[in-house]
Amino acid sequence: MSILNLGVLASGRGSNLQSIIDACAAGLIPARVAVVFSDNPDAYALERARLAGIPAVHARVGAFYAKEEYEHNIIHILTKNNVNLVCLAGYMRLVGTELLQAFAGRIMNIHPALLPAFPGLHAQEQAWNYGVKYSGCTVHFVDEGMDTGPIIIQAVVPVREDDTADHLAARILEQEHRIYPEAIKLFAEGKLALAGRRVRILA
Repeated sequence: MSILNLGVLASGRGSNLQSIIDACAAGLIPARVAVVFSDNPDAYALERARLAGIPAVHARVGAFYAKEEYEHNIIHILTKNNVNLVCLAGYMRLVGTELLQAFAGRIMNIHPALLPAFPGLHAQEQAWNYGVKYSGCTVHFVDEGMDTGPIIIQAVVPVREDDTADHLAARILEQEHRIYPEAIKLFAEGKLALAGRRVRILA
């Protein structure tokens, strides 16, 4: 089985990036992180990449004339590093048409809620404030909407009576670190079949 080259896009601390790096290093998934890109030059995700010997690239959107030009730059970086699958890991920008077309069906995201509930920012806090009894996280393919793509895997996290939004977020994060590498592994093994909004996991 050939090794899958991953391109990870991140804007912040990169804890999900680290879980992917660790899973690759441990041989849990037949993949390697080929490059890490950030729109934030101060993102700790870039340092995580450097510590692992992975090329780390950053570029601010404001440095480009238009979003299309910015995304063409990302596509160039991903293509140059032979990326097969793009993984968003706390990447805080909506993916545009250019990137979606260049990697159609090959962009994943992790979201800290049970989609379609609580899309967008601060999902854990949204769920806790709403008073739900269960929350969790979702790995999904990316489309043109905000957290609206076909769902690959979800993990359920019960909300405890003595929870705070921060405590809930910490337990959800533990599950994020578990299911994101699992989804990448399924993709690498050719076990994900996308049909419309449904993702079938093949035996």
